[in-house]
Amino acid sequence: LVMSDDQGWGDIGYNGHPVLKTPNLDAAAASGLRFDRFYAAAPSCSPTRASVLTGRHPNRMGVFSWGMPIRPQETTLAEVLKREGYVTGHFGKWHLGSVRADSPVNPGANGFDRWVSASNFYDLNPELSDQGRDIKLKGEGSVATVDVALDWIREKALGEAPIFAVIWFGSPHFPHHAAPEDAALYADQPKKHREYLGEITGVDRAFGLLRNELTALGIKDNTLVWFNSDNGAMPVGDSGDARGGKHAVYEGGLRVPAFIEWPQGIPVPMVSPVRCCTTDIFPTILEVAGVSETGHRPLDGISLVPLIHGEMALRPIPLGFWNAGIPGTFTNPAGVANKVLPKNEEWSAGKVERVTRRVEKIPKQKFPDAVYSGHSAWISGDWKLHRISSSDGEKVKWSLYNLTNDPQENKDVAKAYPEIVVDLKVGMEAWLESVVQSLRGRDY
Repeated sequence: LVMSDDQGWGDIGYNGHPVLKTPNLDAAAASGLRFDRFYAAAPSCSPTRASVLTGRHPNRMGVFSWGMPIRPQETTLAEVLKREGYVTGHFGKWHLGSVRADSPVNPGANGFDRWVSASNFYDLNPELSDQGRDIKLKGEGSVATVDVALDWIREKALGEAPIFAVIWFGSPHFPHHAAPEDAALYADQPKKHREYLGEITGVDRAFGLLRNELTALGIKDNTLVWFNSDNGAMPVGDSGDARGGKHAVYEGGLRVPAFIEWPQGIPVPMVSPVRCCTTDIFPTILEVAGVSETGHRPLDGISLVPLIHGEMALRPIPLGFWNAGIPGTFTNPAGVANKVLPKNEEWSAGKVERVTRRVEKIPKQKFPDAVYSGHSAWISGDWKLHRISSSDGEKVKWSLYNLTNDPQENKDVAKAYPEIVVDLKVGMEAWLESVVQSLRGRDY
């Protein structure tokens, strides 16, 4: 599973960017299954990462916004696959809690045998946590991450166990520091665009190294590689003319580039208009791996194996999104120097990683019935219903858009189609109530 950080829908060559060069990503998308309507489960990084690992909407586990840790009670994809005999590794951005050795939510505590991870984003010469030990890599951040991952993959490819690797880049997240050779490709662009585009080219170079090495190891044909971004673009990026960007529940904040390359499983190139989501990764990978046990907890994703087999023309269930308006939690971008420390009085006094230490508890927010504060959305077929609510639930604004006729979400047609609003509200509010029940710990 490969994921970039803040790469917008239009920030890739195959989606028609006029300047950006992403030949490796373009080639992989052209040879496998390209998703033309793929959504991040949330418009910011930590929540989407939680959705990838669990198949559940991030609000179910209290990962409301960036910098919030995953609950230890959750069952992750790595934990399930590890039980099934896979060797598991995480490399790059984590952002689901502290990467200290004693953290209850570091990658190792979430099922990863090997992890070299950063608590947040990073660019050049990144500092990461090598299973709790502070290390500093040299060079372009995405390339350095893949180099470390490949060291582990080469070793494990010699064994009999199947491999599960998660490679999450820290680019092209702010502050946009590209390697000089990548930025040089865009010398005619303004500096901020030059650095931003250069970072994406760094992601592309790193992805190319991964593809080439899988071929060299003789395992590419039977390796499924899933690429996507974690949310929509920042203002410097390209949302593909959609409304909004990162942090917005409109299409520009949620729809991201994505594809699967898997020569043995997808021998003929495909392009799919079916609406899919990061919550679908968990159930899809488990079905591909032949794992039937997913636990009793409600999932929000579905297996896309029927889509891979050409047997899914429409998504069978709606997609739900909910930004509850709860602020994110800042973590040091370097991510390691003040996090990977021996136990000391700062830790015992609660001055370091307070949020991580509280992670097993139910959130303090009361989440009263039927309030569902913030901005939520419900996509069923081509219809997208928005619900914007005040914190006390007294004021609720509804809007309805047809994403085929109005992909920019500019024309609210709620008054013209009141029966559709009523119909979608029933499913949407039942889903929101289900999420609140999970938040209260009732499906653990």
